[in-house]
Amino acid sequence: MGTTAGPAGGRDGDPSPELLTEAAAAFGLLASTARLHIVWALAEGESDVSGLAERVGGTLPAVSQHLAKLKLAGLVRSRREGRRVVYLVDDPDVVTVVRLMVGQLADRTAGRSAVPPAPRRAHGLGI
Repeated sequence: MGTTAGPAGGRDGDPSPELLTEAAAAFGLLASTARLHIVWALAEGESDVSGLAERVGGTLPAVSQHLAKLKLAGLVRSRREGRRVVYLVDDPDVVTVVRLMVGQLADRTAGRSAVPPAPRRAHGLGI
């Protein structure tokens, strides 16, 4: 087995420790249910803070704070439309990662509920 550095700086193509740290921080931001819901909503279409707060069931200050963190990490961006600030996710990879993860978990959950429960054994009858 070789020990050459991969394109990202790690061994055998592994990402560099710095890149892994940055990725872990981005995933850490998405570990918040509220922030994940915000990114999910923005993957469906752009919105302002009040629209997001209504959709995700959060307060304006809380949603604004979540958006600031997501924006700082590069997961969300904003643009001005007059006095209104509109937020969006324009990186298709971010949308794909979020949709894949949520979709995978939804499929697992649906698979569990689709499996009929195992038949119960009658005690003492050997059945």
